[in-house]
Amino acid sequence: GNRALAAVNTASLICLANGTRAGVMLARRPEPAAAPPRWHEMTVDEVLVTLDTRREGLSEQVARHRQVPRRRDLSNPLVLGRSVLEELANPLTPVLAGGAALSAAIGSTIDAAIVLGVTGLGAAVGGVQRFRAQGVISALEMRTSPMTRVVREGVAQEIDASELVCGDIVTLAAGDAVPADCRVIAAGDLEVDESSLTGESLSVTKDALPVFAPVVADRTSMLYEGTTVAAGQATGAVVAVGADTEANSIMYAAKPPPPGGVEARLRELTAITLPVAAAGGAAVLGAGLLRGQPLVTSLGPAVSLAVAAIPEGLPMLATAAQLAAARRLSARDTIVRNPRALEALGRVDVLCSDKTGTLTEGRISLQAVAVNGKAMPLEDAGVLERRVVTAALRASPACVDDHPLPHMTDEAVVRGAHRIGIADEAASDGWERVDDLPFESNRGFHATLGRVLDGYAVTVKGAPEELLGRCGRRLMRSGRLVALDHAGRRRVTAAVDSIARQGMRVLGVAERRFEGDLAREEVSDEMVTDLDLLGLIALADPVRATAAEAVHGIQAAGVHVVMVTGDHPSTASGIAAELGILNGGSALNGAELAAMTDHALDERLPDISVFARVTPADKVRIVAAYQRAGKTVAMTGDGANDAPAIRLADVGLAIGQRCTPSARDAADVVIADDRIETIVHAIVEGRALWMAVRDALGILLGGNIGEIMFTAGTAIVTGRSALNVRQILLVNLLTDVVPALTIAVRPPANVSPEQLAAEGPELSLAGPLMKAIGLRAVTTAAGAGMAYTVASLTGLPDRASTTALVALVGTQLGQTVASSYRHPTTVVAACASAAVLAGVVQTPGVSELFGCTPLGPVAWATALGSAAIATAAGAVPGNYSRLRAIGGNAVPASLLPSIEAGLLT
Repeated sequence: GNRALAAVNTASLICLANGTRAGVMLARRPEPAAAPPRWHEMTVDEVLVTLDTRREGLSEQVARHRQVPRRRDLSNPLVLGRSVLEELANPLTPVLAGGAALSAAIGSTIDAAIVLGVTGLGAAVGGVQRFRAQGVISALEMRTSPMTRVVREGVAQEIDASELVCGDIVTLAAGDAVPADCRVIAAGDLEVDESSLTGESLSVTKDALPVFAPVVADRTSMLYEGTTVAAGQATGAVVAVGADTEANSIMYAAKPPPPGGVEARLRELTAITLPVAAAGGAAVLGAGLLRGQPLVTSLGPAVSLAVAAIPEGLPMLATAAQLAAARRLSARDTIVRNPRALEALGRVDVLCSDKTGTLTEGRISLQAVAVNGKAMPLEDAGVLERRVVTAALRASPACVDDHPLPHMTDEAVVRGAHRIGIADEAASDGWERVDDLPFESNRGFHATLGRVLDGYAVTVKGAPEELLGRCGRRLMRSGRLVALDHAGRRRVTAAVDSIARQGMRVLGVAERRFEGDLAREEVSDEMVTDLDLLGLIALADPVRATAAEAVHGIQAAGVHVVMVTGDHPSTASGIAAELGILNGGSALNGAELAAMTDHALDERLPDISVFARVTPADKVRIVAAYQRAGKTVAMTGDGANDAPAIRLADVGLAIGQRCTPSARDAADVVIADDRIETIVHAIVEGRALWMAVRDALGILLGGNIGEIMFTAGTAIVTGRSALNVRQILLVNLLTDVVPALTIAVRPPANVSPEQLAAEGPELSLAGPLMKAIGLRAVTTAAGAGMAYTVASLTGLPDRASTTALVALVGTQLGQTVASSYRHPTTVVAACASAAVLAGVVQTPGVSELFGCTPLGPVAWATALGSAAIATAAGAVPGNYSRLRAIGGNAVPASLLPSIEAGLLT
């Protein structure tokens, strides 16, 4: 009975303890975040009450109380230290650290120190570059940190946007960047450019009325951080700041990129070199044991040889190559935030490009004119089309001292008129501006009254649906004016719909003439009736002048270009066709994408060239789909809506001076200028990096494998390795570190930009690299073996091993010079290494430290002769495979001079 009670009591105590533990954990769990208020659905008064604010703004005391404490920035030394630690996070670091620990454990502390020193130096170099790049980005952010006008206690003042708090009242005018998410509480003819958030190239009219819209792009009562006021004025109540804004919430929801890049390549190279090094150590150990040596005696040289044979310069080599490419790109206003991304940039095969602000200029421009329903490009405008543009120009506000007009559409009309040579006031018939009826959102048009030779004229520009009801006649292609009947109205409406489906904004242009004098020289709404409809004008975001050439250059590098945009499918497809992106592919819109499973998307992916009307989440899904297909993806963009996909992509590219902070923070590479062709230079630099790395790896890995082959071979044949650990480390120092680094950091010689554009890991690191490594390994081992054999027949073992050491180094340096004699830096580095070797061998004391003995003329002749013979035998045609352009394409000729200049910088 007592035993049964003991069991019951024990179980009860366990349950009680577990319940207590669960209760404590539940108490510590943070409260679930409440759903944010739906500000866009509230009335202005409800918003002010919820925010506990008023139209006169907060008091300074309340604003200070609501200020979120800023995270303290780390000091520069700590930031630099963190950058160095991040550089150490590569697959070879644990191997090198373990090897150094083994060396120290068997008493080779100097060897361990050398290995750790080289590893630490490489991490320091990479960390400094990362630190400097982040410093440039921070400086750029400080220069672009906006000031904003805020009302506090009824007094307007300017403060840094980062000091805003929820409940602040801000005032905005045309040209201002929205500093935080705001609910509109008052607006006057307000239009906002939201392309950075939604991808829509046309501005959106905003007002203070509540709106029930599930999509951000349709919430006309809200202003979002990072967007720009295109026209009008606004007063807004701040509802979200910092990480809580719509733009930043998109950014923080983005997933990190998948593992890859340098880490993946280092794992592959580690998988090649470590078994060879281990096999060399095992051969030395086995040879010693077979000859009856004790295990402890044989184990030390075997472990030391294996550690010494590990290419400790490999992480440093990769870092140095990337830093050199980053330095060359910096001359092109390109900031490399993550140098490791350059390696991935060299193997990119899919480029997902945003449209607005990347392939296009990101501004509205007059594109076409239509008379009687027939649209024609502005540059091809005839007499009638020029008449329409002249009337549209008259129906725009007057320019004052060359200041930009408040409305983007008016500014676009003025620029378009200048482009085809129409004077500002188009005074062909004595036109003289008298009065204006400005555009208002509730009016829908702008009207101007002016004097002409035979009286007065009212010219009107506005929404077609607004003007059609005020027009009684329309202009025909013959130049006659005919009654605007029902059939005519249908024809005009069909033309408006056709142009609008191409993603362009359509405005109607009309006119009314008055003979004689007017009682009052003022334009009124009553005068804007019985108009003659002259035609339509179409406005759109124009394609960048260099975009087509840049796209062709990217495609010539074997990269598939895909447009991913939030804009209208017709607009996107038209621009894609113009730029050569469509190429027989199809377009997929966001609604169709949302209805597809991942499997269905994967099947359709090869046939799609344009993704239109997509959300930020859709862009992430598209990038992930290409990655599932085994593609290396680069994503370009400049807006907050691009940030999640930029972050997920293998290489994120933020483009343009107007790039939003969220896109810049997500990117690996920031192209500070607005030149799309800079992407071509970046890709070519990535490909050049692969070629340089291939040549350097041939030196590094081929030399190391040759050392292992020679050392293990002599151990098997003679029972002792010809070289000791310090001699092997000396060989690595003289032949790997400096010569290999000079090759890694220089642009390849005698290679055209077209060939560089065709480079990549498959071409550079497959057959050519394996061939280079194998050839160098055999040549190195043969040169050292020949010298060792001859010296063994004519002298003592120490003299023979020193002769072999000189031949080993000489053979490797000879091959380096033979393959890179056109680069003075590499030749100088090889000569310097040879001089150091001669000094070490011939200097008493130093020579003994490395287990060498000074050599006489015969031994030097033997070593150098063997090295020369082996080098000459290895320098056969086809050492490095000739490159071929992918698909026979070539980089556009106009881009070649700038690419070549950049590579030589």
